[in-house]
Amino acid sequence: MLPVELRTSLRCGRSGRADAFAAAEARESRAAEPAVASSSCAATTSASIQTESGAFGANDLLPTPACVDDLARDVYCLFGVPIDVTDMALALRRIEASVASATPFLLSTPNVNFLVQSQSDPAFRESLLDSDFCPADGMPIVWVARLMGLPIKQRVSGSDIFDALKTHPRFERPLRVFLFGGLDGVAAAAGKVLNAERSALCCVGTFNPGFGTVEDMNREDIIDTVNGSHADLLLVSLGSRKGQAWLHRNHIRLTIPVRVHLGAVLNFVAGTVKRAPRWLRACGLEWLWRIKEEPELWRRYCYDASVLLRLILTRALPLAITNRWHRLRSARQPTHLLIKTAQNHNSVTIDLCGNATERDVAMALSCFRETLTAGSKAVIIDLSRTCVIDQRFFGLLLMFRKQLKRRRAKLRFTGVSAATKRIFKLNALGFLLTPDASE
Repeated sequence: MLPVELRTSLRCGRSGRADAFAAAEARESRAAEPAVASSSCAATTSASIQTESGAFGANDLLPTPACVDDLARDVYCLFGVPIDVTDMALALRRIEASVASATPFLLSTPNVNFLVQSQSDPAFRESLLDSDFCPADGMPIVWVARLMGLPIKQRVSGSDIFDALKTHPRFERPLRVFLFGGLDGVAAAAGKVLNAERSALCCVGTFNPGFGTVEDMNREDIIDTVNGSHADLLLVSLGSRKGQAWLHRNHIRLTIPVRVHLGAVLNFVAGTVKRAPRWLRACGLEWLWRIKEEPELWRRYCYDASVLLRLILTRALPLAITNRWHRLRSARQPTHLLIKTAQNHNSVTIDLCGNATERDVAMALSCFRETLTAGSKAVIIDLSRTCVIDQRFFGLLLMFRKQLKRRRAKLRFTGVSAATKRIFKLNALGFLLTPDASE
């Protein structure tokens, strides 16, 4: 048996902290409209799409019950990881929407360590790709994005999000938090601190699963304990690799709406580790403070820094030069993306003709929505006439893949030239070209 320490704390500092939102999981619905045999999507001033079944514009979007519309997310691909362009206000609104509607919301906070792990661990990368929100947690990510000309201009860290939830009430009652993981006694100490404060968060339970494997932590009694807390926010602290894996594998089994792995937050709240001063965080030097507080981290930081430097030299710089060149060329000779679709028996083929860039995302998004409503088991994207794919369009493709995956449909690419294959590899998306990429 796995040694565990269970502490369920229902002691709250204000009246009304024991009230609960009704738990309900929204389900994806599919439209029963007949599939369109073929269609052509061209960029126009209204960004409309002409099909044999009629015309619809960018505002005629497929309604979904979920609080997050993946295709509408402003996502950029950075080294194979989706990064949302966001600020603190938007992040809090997304969390608030999930809690209010009781819909699952997997929040991941990619930092340099996340980027590094995603390069060699497909399962870890998949946990990020399947997340519902991925703000940049770390100034190095912001700096690399600026180098590549991407509009990711600010850091929205998990620790800052948690502090904002504490200090800015979003509801008439405090949000209920369940703390899972951490070193022995840390979660319980953090829970006591939260409940002693007059804040917008209330700890309704803690659980220390020990040092077992992810499989050990998937036990039915553990999941029942977590769900039985009726919390609004599940904060996990198991180490990034194990924490992301546990959240990813138990996504359907968990009923708490907002789930996030924030490894250091428990230590900050409990007071076992002091957080870096605000000015040091703004300079991107929080890692130095972390090494001062936790000297054992220096090896990880050195390794992550060496991998990041290699990624910058071999991928970010070539992409930065390529992006700059295509922007200058596009300014002198504007081109438009033409999208053609063809419905086969059990699949849809989407032909991208021209440059697939940020300016064409709105039109492509509408085409992708139409494809999702068709309910096909496979989608084939023909890139034989595609010249350029930028990081914003790759972000859209990653969100399209996520939606297809949820519908148990597969995404394949065909007509990939050597030059296009190089673009995929520079963006750390070579895995998309493998046969089982969408599984």
